[in-house]
Amino acid sequence: MRRLVGELRELEERLKLGGGVDKIERLRAQGRMSVRERVQALFDADSYFQEIGLLVAYDQYDGQAPAAGVVTGIGTICGRECVVVANDPTVKAGSWWPETIKKILRAQEIAMRCRVPIIYLVDSAGVNLPYQGGVFPGQYGAARIFFYNSVMRRYLKVPQLAAVMGQCVAGGAYLPALSDSIIMVEKTSFMGLGGPNLVKGATGQTVDSESLGGATMHNEISGVAHYRVPNDAAAIAKLRDLVSLLPPKPVPKTGVCPPKQPARPETDIYEIVPEDHRLPYDMRAVLDCILDEGSLIEFQADYAKEVITGHAYIAGLAIGVIANQRGLIKGAKGKPTKFGGIIYTDSAEKVAYFIETCNRQGTPLLFIQDVSGFMVGVEAEQSGIIRAGARFVEAMATATVPKLVLTVNHASGAGYYAMAGQGFDPDFIFTLPTGRMGVMEGESAVMALFSAQLEKLKREGKEPDQELKSAMESVRADYEHQLDARFAAARGFVDAVIIPEQIRNCLELALKTALNNPGPHLGPFAM
Repeated sequence: MRRLVGELRELEERLKLGGGVDKIERLRAQGRMSVRERVQALFDADSYFQEIGLLVAYDQYDGQAPAAGVVTGIGTICGRECVVVANDPTVKAGSWWPETIKKILRAQEIAMRCRVPIIYLVDSAGVNLPYQGGVFPGQYGAARIFFYNSVMRRYLKVPQLAAVMGQCVAGGAYLPALSDSIIMVEKTSFMGLGGPNLVKGATGQTVDSESLGGATMHNEISGVAHYRVPNDAAAIAKLRDLVSLLPPKPVPKTGVCPPKQPARPETDIYEIVPEDHRLPYDMRAVLDCILDEGSLIEFQADYAKEVITGHAYIAGLAIGVIANQRGLIKGAKGKPTKFGGIIYTDSAEKVAYFIETCNRQGTPLLFIQDVSGFMVGVEAEQSGIIRAGARFVEAMATATVPKLVLTVNHASGAGYYAMAGQGFDPDFIFTLPTGRMGVMEGESAVMALFSAQLEKLKREGKEPDQELKSAMESVRADYEHQLDARFAAARGFVDAVIIPEQIRNCLELALKTALNNPGPHLGPFAM
């Protein structure tokens, strides 16, 4: 865990530099702030900010698209939970890669599902033309951004505020235009469907940027913008003022009590979770590092012990906890021993009932994953595990309360789906660096692919040759690479890889953000 955390921090620090120190200094020399300086100034001082999708695309494009050129995340502005989308002009002038679209849509989905304000810090040259095929067309291409803009504006009443702090070109201009308020910065911001060069080529007109789409023109003549400010700092201050003027957020619809610290420090997780992911550990010890001290009231503690269910508090907010227990689980009298991390028929029924109870009571759900899948075999099938598993999945999928996910180790097979996998639209999904997301482990994949050949060789009294050994090793290595938490984060399968010291702050912020929406949490949004 410590090694993985060290590698993660090193990677994150590199990605946070965007296009590099030289380009950041060039912005400062122009009197402008870097994207991360803008974001830091926007959110409350000393408050916790959870970046979403920092690792997206880090292992693509030869490293030329750090954070896909856009910072997205959640935090508090004037004490109110908000989402931010901020282009990084040091990364290809803030242009949109295919993964940039993915990140912006994810940020908008958080705002829609949680009903929290979303702030756009616009500084983008538009579509990254060599990759337009993955940006422009398709159901989830750039047009989807403007669809979400429109739905938020017309139906969901989600506040959208935009500050144009650099370029805002072509179709990208509809992002601020579909927002409630537009701020423009004098002399540095430009907003237009076409720049001066395009205008000259299309119409023969010769015009400078300021006259065509500058802050003064859009405030004095076109009326497209609403506020004109002298610099970046003033734009951020104006955004904070606008957020402070919004109506108060709703009172959380969940149990609330005075917050307590956990029974154990979060750093104990470094020692609790074993170095070898195959080894057992006590999930209750992990819960002691996450939940408010003494708050866990276990539900059916003596039944189906391979899954822990119960009511608890995080930072004084009530939540229902569903967590996989690892190791060998001693069966009840006359019952066989069970394998922890596996979902059996009785544990599936137990969790389904618990989810439905929490849903009726309006209690948010926290899934703590270390699951290897559902039990297989004659006894499992005869016990009706398919039907029980379906009840588990249906209860989770149709629950309308907020759902948060934290992966500790394994997130494998259909067990990952049942434990609120990404396809079921949890409000937030996080993983520790030890998280391993995949259909199965590498060794299991080797057995699935090569067992027939190995059995045949065994019957013939032969050993695998070098070619077969190499093929098996290649499968193991490929699975190990794809099971890495950073691989999942690079493709947006998780919102963020977090370290043990961040768990409480991260979950508290995510839970408070989700609780802004007293209505149903289903899909990207529900009318």
